[in-house]
Amino acid sequence: MVMVSDVLITVGSIVFVYMTAWFLLAIISKRNDIADTAWGIGFIVAAVSALALNPNPSIVSYVVVLLTTIWGLRLAIHIATRNKGKHEDFRYAQWRKEWGKLFLVRSFLQVFILQGILLVLVSLPVTLSAGIQNTLSVSAWFAAGVLLWTLGFIFETIGDYQLRMFLSSRKEKSAVMQTGLWRYTRHPNYFGEVTQWWGLWLICASSSLPLGTKLFALIGPATITVLILFVSGIPLLEKKYAKDKKYQEYARRTNIFFPGNPRKVAK
Repeated sequence: MVMVSDVLITVGSIVFVYMTAWFLLAIISKRNDIADTAWGIGFIVAAVSALALNPNPSIVSYVVVLLTTIWGLRLAIHIATRNKGKHEDFRYAQWRKEWGKLFLVRSFLQVFILQGILLVLVSLPVTLSAGIQNTLSVSAWFAAGVLLWTLGFIFETIGDYQLRMFLSSRKEKSAVMQTGLWRYTRHPNYFGEVTQWWGLWLICASSSLPLGTKLFALIGPATITVLILFVSGIPLLEKKYAKDKKYQEYARRTNIFFPGNPRKVAK
């Protein structure tokens, strides 16, 4: 098995160079929201870099890298095409105003380098699994991890597609998406993303890695869960629509994260 320290040093160094390159591109294009596109592709870079360290990869190694590549490409293409021809995302535009003269420094450190650090942490189940050698057998837990990842991928992909179709066809700009998967959760795409990373960790946990390494890899799904539920995902969007009456009516009857039947609200 490839040493954990070797994986962290190699992947960390490559991701640093990768995110620095995207920062330079952001300066040229004058939009920091390209960091969102860099996010998905960055996981592919991390996964492939870790796999390249392994002279004799296992089935688990190839599977986690393949699943990560599928997820990362889809997400990057979705975000890039969604942002094409539009103004910079409202979050980044707001920071551009708030940071003033420190904009370049804070952009590099707080947007790109911080995102690179988080990327390395979240990808731990994948990069550590990529170092497994000579394992030809798989377990029921491996299959469960693949199934959990598949469930998350379906939720995120369909959720993003349904929202895009809704936004492109709605007659009123104030209309709120609340059909399809969005009828059961206000953030099906975020639910799907978190679920995928727990699936990847389950695959990692089913492997021949030492128990300590498996527990260390828990940092990955735990980090993405905290980020989406409490930091930069759901909280920012919920705050954006805090004064939107239609959205608040939708929120009163719809779960914020885990899918569930809509609640009956007294009129």
